[in-house]
Amino acid sequence: MAPVRSSARFTGATAPMTVRFLDLVAPLAYEATAKRIADTAGSSRAVSGAVSPLIGASLRQGDVDSATGRSTQPIQTMPGARTLETATRTTTTPTTSFAPAPSAAQTPCPHADVFLFPRLAEAYYECRQNKRNTASALAFEEDLERNLCDLYDELADGSYRPGRSVCFVITRPKPREVWAADFRDRVVHHLLYRHIAPRYYASFIVDSCACIPGRGTLYAAKRLEAKVRSLTQNWSRQAYYLKCDLANFFVAIDKYILREQLAARITEPWWLWLAETILFHDPRRNYEYRGDPARLGLVPEHKRLINHPAHLGLPIGNLSSQFFANVYLDALDQFVKHQIGARHYIRYVDDFVLLHESTRWLSDALARINAFLPERLHARLNPAKTILQSIARGIDFVGHIVKPWHRVTRRRTVREALLRTAAAPNDELLETANSYFGLLRQADHSQLDRVHLANVLRRRGHCVSGGLTKTYRRAK
Repeated sequence: MAPVRSSARFTGATAPMTVRFLDLVAPLAYEATAKRIADTAGSSRAVSGAVSPLIGASLRQGDVDSATGRSTQPIQTMPGARTLETATRTTTTPTTSFAPAPSAAQTPCPHADVFLFPRLAEAYYECRQNKRNTASALAFEEDLERNLCDLYDELADGSYRPGRSVCFVITRPKPREVWAADFRDRVVHHLLYRHIAPRYYASFIVDSCACIPGRGTLYAAKRLEAKVRSLTQNWSRQAYYLKCDLANFFVAIDKYILREQLAARITEPWWLWLAETILFHDPRRNYEYRGDPARLGLVPEHKRLINHPAHLGLPIGNLSSQFFANVYLDALDQFVKHQIGARHYIRYVDDFVLLHESTRWLSDALARINAFLPERLHARLNPAKTILQSIARGIDFVGHIVKPWHRVTRRRTVREALLRTAAAPNDELLETANSYFGLLRQADHSQLDRVHLANVLRRRGHCVSGGLTKTYRRAK
């Protein structure tokens, strides 16, 4: 276990600063004893790392504090000091070094308890959950302690600046320009998100979906279906829906308006500084394009971030952008629910639906929304995707079509599933087919669609479970 680097210098008056060490590698369960070792004084007991609570994905709190069997109180450190600790199975040995006490002017955060090193470690473990095998994540993990400590120092003294982004183009479901931040910056995004997201989630309406724990596409589809059944009294009454979509949403977000929305709830100076640093970072100044350059021509010019002013647009592909988008459109949610008075309303990112018995009421609501968006959010609706029609014809929303008495998967998605499964290479067929089985199962009336998918797999020599929910590898 390598010690943490220290930049302490012997200049002038010095103050003691405690430097401890942290083992960032979670211990295996069999290495920790299942017994609780009694303290020599008998006043406290050590908790085995095997039963201690987790921090983030795999760092255990017991490996930092309780596993050592410490009965004394932790040593208090000066404000701004990084506190780490050597986790052993018998005792904890603090090491004291001397360094000049930092002044309040050296960091934008005057309160040491606002941002501590364990929070950064937790953000790292959360960030790596689905990115651990990527090249940037592996490079960061090669020298994990040093990289985390360097990142902590930059954040603590206010010198942190986002690094290079990667730009590429995806073609499904339609051409989009994606800007992916470096893994190091993704850790910072998770750090900010973990701290400020709960206060916003408490104020979001329950019908705001996307990028919120437990509120994905399936949640949105089921909630819309429940609202339709409630309004039509189980399809026994006539009703209508208004479906709208914001034009060029991500590239048209006004950062100055978003900054005001963030400042209204982030009252801590250091966290607001971090949010502004992420928000106003322009990835176009330092990026690397990966992929076929010809794909850039597939993205419409008005949807490319590079063609918009610096104060407009958020990069698609970052956790911070997804969360900021929800914060930005919360003003629309509050307006529709409390000013217009819509009882049946649901939004998923920039797509939203209103339900009502009267087409006149929906037309008036549309006029008020068209007036509100440019004035309050500098946004506008896409007239080509604004639909007002009877619910009985079906509502196409988040990949599902809600029809009387049943909900099915969008036909375009089913066709793509059959074509991709039929053309998938043998080494990718299992993953492709099972992912589509999982997607089709979300619709409660997808039996026939899964039969068609199963027939494609049977023709390729694969077997399928009796419930048409999974395929298996072909025997050699």
